[in-house]
Amino acid sequence: MSQFRVGVDIGGTFTDIVFLSEDGQVRTKKVSSTVDDYAQAIVDGLAQVFEEQNLSGKDIAELLHGTTVGSNAILEMKGARTGLITTEGFRDVLEIRTLRMPRLYDLHWEKPPPLVERYLRRAVKERIDTDGNIDTPLDLANSEAKVQMLLDEKVDAIAVCLINSYANPVHEQAIADIIRAKAPDLPFCISFDVLPEMKEYERTSTTVINTYVMPIVKGYLESLRSELDEGGIPAPLLLMQSNGGLMTSEAATRLPANIIESGPAGGVIGAQALSRKLDMPDIITFDMGGTTAKASLIESTEVTRSLEYQVGGGIMIGSRLMTGGGYTLKVPAIDLAEVGAGGGSIIKIDAGGSMQVGPQSAGAHPGPVCYDLGGTEPTVTDANVVLGYINPGHLVGGAVKLNPDKSRSVLEETVAKPIGLDVAHAAYGAHQIAASNMIRALKAVSSERGRDPRKYAMLAFGGNGPLFAAGMAKALRMTRIVVPPSPGLFSSFGLLYADVEHHYSRTVRRVLRDSDPADLTTVWQELEEAARNQLESDGFTEAQMRFQRAANMHYKGQIFELNTPAPDGVIDAAAVAALEEAFGQEHERTYGHRAGPEEPVELVNVMLVGQGISDRPRVPDRLIGDSEEAIDALPSRQAYFGPDTGWIETPVLRRSDLASAKTGPCIVEEYDATCLVPPGAIAGLDPFGNIVVDLE
Repeated sequence: MSQFRVGVDIGGTFTDIVFLSEDGQVRTKKVSSTVDDYAQAIVDGLAQVFEEQNLSGKDIAELLHGTTVGSNAILEMKGARTGLITTEGFRDVLEIRTLRMPRLYDLHWEKPPPLVERYLRRAVKERIDTDGNIDTPLDLANSEAKVQMLLDEKVDAIAVCLINSYANPVHEQAIADIIRAKAPDLPFCISFDVLPEMKEYERTSTTVINTYVMPIVKGYLESLRSELDEGGIPAPLLLMQSNGGLMTSEAATRLPANIIESGPAGGVIGAQALSRKLDMPDIITFDMGGTTAKASLIESTEVTRSLEYQVGGGIMIGSRLMTGGGYTLKVPAIDLAEVGAGGGSIIKIDAGGSMQVGPQSAGAHPGPVCYDLGGTEPTVTDANVVLGYINPGHLVGGAVKLNPDKSRSVLEETVAKPIGLDVAHAAYGAHQIAASNMIRALKAVSSERGRDPRKYAMLAFGGNGPLFAAGMAKALRMTRIVVPPSPGLFSSFGLLYADVEHHYSRTVRRVLRDSDPADLTTVWQELEEAARNQLESDGFTEAQMRFQRAANMHYKGQIFELNTPAPDGVIDAAAVAALEEAFGQEHERTYGHRAGPEEPVELVNVMLVGQGISDRPRVPDRLIGDSEEAIDALPSRQAYFGPDTGWIETPVLRRSDLASAKTGPCIVEEYDATCLVPPGAIAGLDPFGNIVVDLE
């Protein structure tokens, strides 16, 4: 029997599991997330698939996992009790931050509390200048005393971040030796190992976050490994990183800052693979689940990445200026915009009598009112049930039975009557408000960044993405929507496309045209050697390694950088000139203008990605799904398309029914998602089994 690679993605409502065999057999499973112990849902879901498919743990070749355990620790302020050692004069960097505010005119807004309280932040006597020269030697006795103070406070972990240590880490390494001597088993991080780059707040914040979540992530991964072993599943465990690459569980334990936004990355990587397969280079991804909706941009089949992002600051709407609401992580991540809108988003009437949707969510428990699990507040899912979009007897292939009467009753009493609307009109209004909230995310990655969404196709996935995609695309005047097979599990499926990646960077601040090409060659070669050593420890041969260089630059005097690819091999004068020209083009593309040739470009960070590429394709060309095997022909039903159109008897189809194109309205029901095709739209299948919806 063929072995399976398994992708597991944990969401706020469901845990999604996808089995993929070497010959393209696909097996899927959706189970409710177990919030108290996320590993339990994984083990239970795997056990159910084993029983249904007559498999065992030995049939799994590798387990690929997207997890929110790191971000949840920050959101809930349940990370490790962390101490910070920094240079005298920099004790309050974590609180001063960058003076950015997400809401400029809100006098009631308060900065989030620092992850390290002030009495746990200790300053030592030392100073290194920006060139790496020792200005003030480290006072070892003073440093030992400061470490002991933190140990006396019973900290769980220690972060070390000294001024300009990116240029010379000798003092940080000395403090690391002190910690090892005094507390050999205590987790700690030095900033040179986490982020050897300039900018004190970003470097300190990233190092602190890495330290803050390290014991939590370590405990979770050890627990998961233990439960997998007890369940007879010896397969290696790989974690999705925020940047879209995979890393071993051992590497994730050491650098957990790289998996904070692990959850949303899988779907975007799957979308990139689909973009290449369909020869559809420009795509806006739309991923809507039970709690949040996320959007990202794929251009020329390449994923867009940001060099830093914020976690714990509420929804991410993509603005580069309205930042400061969360904790900064300066690590590469897939560039996402996120809003608090999902199937579980709560509908309510505010004090002014207006309808509001989200960002609060009913989650998995108690969930929407129609789940019959004790929920009392109406949600977007309740509205969709009332509108006839969701089949009460078919959610998750019929495993979750819904109570439509409760949805109608709660919407009527708490929403429709207070604002004087009939229940269908009120439910449709909630559906439209949720859509308008999510359009903000689509605009954030497209029009707000100089891209015209009309030139892109929308790839819709997640349990609720295909239900909302057509209305949102129409509002943005987009003309094509693509819904992949198993859309509700697509983020898990995307994990199966990812490769092992390790990202490296180093600050080498200098005017590019005045740089010594030989020095730049040396720095990139040193990063390549570090990547090569890590990939070797991951089990990859030299022939399986790929290295991608990049340069982080700005015009001299600017404070924000742009990233551009850098040439391979030996850097010479021609390569330096090409780098400067590439930056000018990227600046014009991003901001609409570029400076003249007299303005010097400053190189800030040298960057490199090391990839481990499998000898065989990660995913076979031909996939054989299981999602329709148990789905019989479905009867049509009444669906509501707004006050102008009203109720329409709407055909309910299986995906295979679209082998010949159909004109909407129609509803396509699957095990894991529902696709809504509005009146006038044309839906059909492409040669790869994707639903393609062309709007009027």
